[in-house]
Amino acid sequence: MSGQPNSRDVVRREDGTWGVEKPGGKRASAVAPTQAEAIERGSEILARDGGGELRIHGRNGQVRDQRTIAPGNDPYPPEG
Repeated sequence: MSGQPNSRDVVRREDGTWGVEKPGGKRASAVAPTQAEAIERGSEILARDGGGELRIHGRNGQVRDQRTIAPGNDPYPPEG
């Protein structure tokens, strides 16, 4: 791990859909038609990936909410 906290951003895309993006990533991890669906999907992605911060951006691009997502129950945890 790079030492940076695990995080995702829920942002509005140019086409009006909502994307779940990893900071520095080249493309969205998920795309949803509504912000609520993108928030749910982003929470699932973070939970599976060990937990982290979900930043929710409003239509104006400003962060309007931030949530800490706990690690999920991974049926296949990594060894070691």
